Amino acid sequence: MAVEFLLNGKTMSFDGDPDTPLLWVIRDYAGLTGTKYGCGIAQCGACTVHLDGKNRRSCVTPVDTVAGRSVTTIEGVSGPVAAAVQKAWVAIDVPQCGFCQSGQVMSAIGLLSAKSKPTDADIDAGMAGNICRCATYVRIRQAIKDAAGVKVSA
Repeated sequence: MAVEFLLNGKTMSFDGDPDTPLLWVIRDYAGLTGTKYGCGIAQCGACTVHLDGKNRRSCVTPVDTVAGRSVTTIEGVSGPVAAAVQKAWVAIDVPQCGFCQSGQVMSAIGLLSAKSKPTDADIDAGMAGNICRCATYVRIRQAIKDAAGVKVSA
């Protein structure tokens, strides 16, 4: 029996193994490669997507658990919060290698959607588990603050 869900606003039907991780359905069946495979155990954040508007690690999410729900990938984000985050990321040149950045951006959008003026503690909690091998954490934090319009003390 096929699993149907919305993927970036369009109906997606998957009739394979219902235990297939959502990540592989997104990448291999839908052909959307912005969501990355990093660790496969929900520890690095590279595979972060939004499930009904909340951050979710797609590498450990069986596709059958998203039936009838809405999944948004980096290719499908939109709206003022997403635009602010993307603008901030570009303005201060956050990425180095870029591998983790789609997961970082998705987590930042999820954080700012839930808390529009985050503190440093909020950012730490909201971005926990998003690993950047290039250690661009200072720029990530600054981009989140810039996107939120948070004043930074000098």
